Amino acid sequence: MKHLIIFAHPNSQSFNRTLVEEVIKATRQIGVEAVIRDLYTLDFNPVLSWSELSATMDGVVPAEIKFEQKLIAEAELITFIYPLWWMGFPAILKGYLDRVLSYGFAYKNENGASVGLLGNKKVQHFITMGNNLERYQSLNFDKALQTCLVDGLFNFCGITDIQHDIFGDIHLLNEAGYLNILNLATQKTQENLTALLAKEDKA
Repeated sequence: MKHLIIFAHPNSQSFNRTLVEEVIKATRQIGVEAVIRDLYTLDFNPVLSWSELSATMDGVVPAEIKFEQKLIAEAELITFIYPLWWMGFPAILKGYLDRVLSYGFAYKNENGASVGLLGNKKVQHFITMGNNLERYQSLNFDKALQTCLVDGLFNFCGITDIQHDIFGDIHLLNEAGYLNILNLATQKTQENLTALLAKEDKA
């Protein structure tokens, strides 16, 4: 079993990076292989050109994108760790999804309708933000995030087993607050992987 962790934060010393390390450790503790894609360290090009988009409709995909698709295809659990910026993904993560979730890999058209092709995946998001979570929820921004970026995007690709956690006031927490987040990420990661391992054993 493989656990793919996709990370998007430009600061290698950020709490997001600590969160990544905790998720990696939690994964390895139960004997699962962790595969990490640090998009900023990789200097991933997020720009989807018209020539690339056109070519994917004919099944022509750049080698670097085929590699990312291979990692997604091999993973049973996919974890996204990123800060919420301007109500959405960091641009590098949005561009990663634009390029990697291409036609013929993540979805296809069948009888006039789009059909998702990644239905056998489980996805979890660990999202940080500087704003206060309660204030965010009072404005229903959390529901908009879930509808569009968490469920909407991945449902289109056939994925329905999705969890997400938003951690607010990320710059204001004390040590106990940060530790609570790390413990929660460890717990959820191991619960999800354990469930997938049990499912695999029954197959």
